[in-house]
Amino acid sequence: MQLVIISGRSGSGKSVALQALEDLGFYAIDNLPAMLLASLVGELENGHSRRIAVSIDARNLPEALQRFPSALAEFKQHNLHCQVVYLTSDARVLLERYSHTRRRHPLTRYSDMTLAEAIDSEEQALSGIRDVADLVIDTTRLSVHELRARIAEQVAGHSAANLTLTVESFGFKRGVPPDADIVFDARCLPNPYWDPTLRDATGRDQSITDFLDAYPIVADMQNDILNWVQKWLPEYEASQRSYLTVAIGCTGGQHRSVHLAERIATALATHHSRVRLRHRELGHQRLLDSTGD
Repeated sequence: MQLVIISGRSGSGKSVALQALEDLGFYAIDNLPAMLLASLVGELENGHSRRIAVSIDARNLPEALQRFPSALAEFKQHNLHCQVVYLTSDARVLLERYSHTRRRHPLTRYSDMTLAEAIDSEEQALSGIRDVADLVIDTTRLSVHELRARIAEQVAGHSAANLTLTVESFGFKRGVPPDADIVFDARCLPNPYWDPTLRDATGRDQSITDFLDAYPIVADMQNDILNWVQKWLPEYEASQRSYLTVAIGCTGGQHRSVHLAERIATALATHHSRVRLRHRELGHQRLLDSTGD
């Protein structure tokens, strides 16, 4: 049995995610009242369907949303592979999307709230779902096709028995990734940016590797992060976590964090079957197998 619950901010891509799952063979239910989840789980247990995807949004009754975390805990006691996926996006981007489409936000239809107030109120109303989400996806910079690919690989292709580990590089000047579980700061390391000949390169280039390898402190941080993750990863797996994102940041997310993420993800992939490497600022990601390819 597999149940995927899609939730998140209006305009962040919930419909796209649900349609992607429907195209992959899930029975999809849009805007399911949260109070009916228990009945749906009962139907699942009777074997009426093997793969169900539902969307739950802020139009639910407040008390139903407040009860969601406790109801989810009860569901997971059953023999059911249940995933909660929360989609979010920067509020400024959501304002732009609504302005371009000229659609009304669901929470403004029956109140005198402004669009900005509705977006803020919705995030608060859904905070209980976000807090228990297995996977948070920030769609601010994702195209429709990129979101569908993320859903297909990280949700539809996910096994209940395996934790998916993501190592992500990012730039602090654009904020910490919303889906980061653990964050390491590499801004104290020597910065190739100040060498004009290296400024346009990235941490994936040999010139940056040569520059950073010349400083023992870089290897020290790499080993410390790797050792920490290797030590505590079994505990996260034992707690039945489905996803874990280790984020490594530097100022711009182009040199130091990329270099460290490449090295650390490759090392972890030799012992862990599902390691995803993502460079947020470079717009690059790939899944590493046990050989690091």
